[in-house]
Formats: sequence, structure tokens, C-alpha cells
Amino acid sequence: MPADERFAVRRESARASVPRPLTAAPAPAGVPLPPGLALRGRLATGARRPETPRGPGRGGSGRGGSGSRTPRSGRGGGPRRAYERARRAWDRPLTAYYVILGSSLLITVLGLVMVYSASMIKALDISKPATYFFGKQFLAAVIGGGLMLIAARMPVKLHRGLAYPILMVTVFLMILVQVPGIGMSVNGNQNWLYLGGPFQLQPSEFGKLALILWGADLLARKQDKRLLTQWKHMLVPLVPVAFMLLGLIMLGGDMGTAIILTAILFGLLWLAGAPTRLFAGVLGFAAVLAFLLIRTSPNRMSRLACMGVSEPDPEGGCWQAAHGIYALASGGWFGSGLGASVEKWGQLPEPHTDFIFAITGEELGLAGTLSVLALFAALGYAGIRVAGRTEDPFVRYAAGGVTTWITAQAVINIGAVLGLLPIAGVPLPLFSYGGSALLPTMFAVGLMIAFAREDPAAKAALAMRRPGVRWKTMRRRVKKRSSGER
Repeated sequence: MPADERFAVRRESARASVPRPLTAAPAPAGVPLPPGLALRGRLATGARRPETPRGPGRGGSGRGGSGSRTPRSGRGGGPRRAYERARRAWDRPLTAYYVILGSSLLITVLGLVMVYSASMIKALDISKPATYFFGKQFLAAVIGGGLMLIAARMPVKLHRGLAYPILMVTVFLMILVQVPGIGMSVNGNQNWLYLGGPFQLQPSEFGKLALILWGADLLARKQDKRLLTQWKHMLVPLVPVAFMLLGLIMLGGDMGTAIILTAILFGLLWLAGAPTRLFAGVLGFAAVLAFLLIRTSPNRMSRLACMGVSEPDPEGGCWQAAHGIYALASGGWFGSGLGASVEKWGQLPEPHTDFIFAITGEELGLAGTLSVLALFAALGYAGIRVAGRTEDPFVRYAAGGVTTWITAQAVINIGAVLGLLPIAGVPLPLFSYGGSALLPTMFAVGLMIAFAREDPAAKAALAMRRPGVRWKTMRRRVKKRSSGER
């Protein structure tokens, strides 16, 4: 064989011995290649993947790049988005529960602070320690906190079962107040029972709670029997029993408590769906009766004449109303400071009871008074929410009655301090000094907490927050893995 031919044969055999990269065979139409084979085919042929535009931070428009980025949905601010978030938060099942609990506790704690600040000079004036009134109020708050906890844990059926016993005990105590030698007179009102030592009891304060529980149970039973469409079943025996309580209260001369009890009665009738003419008739009768009671009493007429005064008269009338306005006016935006009130040094006769809101305005200013108003507004709105979302008629009437009680009493007290209403002599709920007023009010707040917990959605949310239930739920969601899986 010539040399040239032998060289060509060796060259071909050397080429055949060199391994070549694998290439993918062309797939039939409609049949995709396996991922690994397709990748090897692209690598063998030298094909490149198409470039994708980079976002900010990788050469895009965010840091000097020329590309654009689409904003993500669900992010960003603005008033509308904030409003939607607030509305969704307010619509959660446990919102009313937390608002009632939080606002009532804040009002009570702030009230304890202001009672201590407003009553120091009064206690020293009667030769008592500076913490005399605060100690009694603190003890009442502790007992009231226990009552609130008990009421919040009680089922609705037990609350309905207590309606008649509470009413009968309250009526008995209110009758006992009028017995000579047993009842006591304080500031001209014969409506107190002496319990021994420095402790007294005002049964008329418990009459508000008794009327609410008993009236709610009565109206709920009549609604179940579809009897509320008849006016006689709507009024009897609710209105006669309410008038009996009003009569016992007025025998002692307590006009302020009688006004609150009348407001509770109107609230129950309104929730029961009383027609306008019937509602107007009862309201007109109550107005005529109130006019006669005020007209025949010089003390009540003098209180009515003190509305809107800016200074006391030369004979000393309207002294309390005028100095309440002075206290609010001297507070300014943020007040003179806690404990720095001037009006509590003898100018304001009742700085820790009926006019504690005026001392709050003087020491904490407009910011403090608006905070108190905001807490009462939140408590009232949460009570309306509980009454409006329930399907149980007893819960609706009882929650509406308690909300009417607390808001009406707060409006009457604050309106009297501002000079917009006559001085009725009612304390600010959960805030003013007075254990007889604090105990039933805290029980009523516990009642609303129990109603808020009875909502089906709230029950489910509370059950999910228990540690045992949450752990079991998480264990159900986790899938079991085989022993060889990591």
C-alpha cells in the first residue's frame, strides 16, 4: 500500500476513536422530549436559553437598569386601604369582647386614680387618712372585679334563672330602706342601708340590674310566644313593676336614679318594638310625672335653674355648677397635672362623686376628658354590636338594657358637669366614687362579656386560641412521612 493511503487510513481510524457529544434525535410531531434529553441536545448543539428581563437590583430599572417592574398587588398605603383594614379588624368575631373588657377596665383604673386625687383633701377635711376614700373604692373594685369575672363565665341560662331572685331581693331591700331605724338618709335622700363600720349600701343601684334581667327575661318569653304584637302584653307587667321600683326610689327622694330607671324602661320598650304612639304615650306620662315632681320640690327647681350658669348667685346658689365649669375651664389642653387641682380644696363640694369629671378636666385637661368620652363611646358601641348581632332575644334585650343604662347615666352626669343638663346627682359609671354603684355596674359589664363570648363565631375563635386545641389542629395538618424521607 502506498504511503499516502496508509496515512489516510490511520487518520480516519483516529477520528473514529475520539468520543463525540450526544445529540437528541428529532422527535416526532406532537411528542415532547424528556427534559434531560432535551437539555443534552441543547448543550450539544450550542443553543442558548432566551434571556429574561431582570428586575430592580439586577440590572433593571430599580438600580440603573432600563427595564420596568410591575408593582405588587396588596401593598402600599393610603386612607382607603387603612379604612378597609380597620373595618376588617372591627368585624372580627372577638372585637366586641375585647373592646368591652378593655374599655371597662381602663375606665375603672383611671377612675381609681382620679378618686384618689380628687378625694385627698376631702378625706383630710373630715380627719381621715388621705387614702380613706381610695381604699374603700379599691376594695369595691376588687369585689366588683370578682363579680364581673363570675358573670362573664356564667351561661346565659343561669343569668335568666337569676332574674326573679335578684328582683325580689332588691324590692325587699328597697322596702327595708323606708323602715325607720334601718334606713339611712344621706344628703337628704332616704335610700341607704347601714352595713356596719364605714360601709353602706344603696339598694336602688341594684334595682337597675334587677329591672334589666327581669324585663329581658319577660320580653324574651313573650316574644317566643309571639305576644309582643299586642300592646297589653308589651306593657303588662313590665311597666307596672317598673313604676313600683320608681315609686320606692322616689319615696327616698332619689330623682337621679329614677331618671336612669326610666331610661332603662324606655330602652326595653324600644327594643321590643313598641309602636310610636304607645312609646310616645308612656314618654308623655313620664314627662308629666317628672314635671310635677320637680315643680313641687324647691331643691329640684333650684337644680333646674342652675343649667348654663357661669357664676354662682350672690346668695350662694348654683355654687357647685359654677365651680364645675371653672374646673373645666382652668384645665386647658393637657391640664394642670395630676393632683394639682385647685377646685378640690373646698370650692367644689363633691369632687370625687358627682363632679369627678370636672376634676379630671382640671388635672388632665381636654385630652383627659376626651379620652374618658372615647372609652365610654367604645363601650356603648360594643354593647350595641352585641345586641344587634345575636339571635337570642334575651341577650338582645339584656345587652341593650345594660348599654342604655351605662350610656344614659354617663350622658346625664357629664351633661350636668358641662351645664347642659340639671344636676341629677348620679355618679359617672365605673369612674366616680361609690361602691354601691360600682358593684352592679361591673356585674353588668361581665354580663355583656358573657354575651359577647356566646356568639358562635366568638366561641370558635376562643376555642382555636386554646393551646391544646391549636396543637391538635397543627398535628392534624402535618402529613405523616415515610421513615426514609427527610
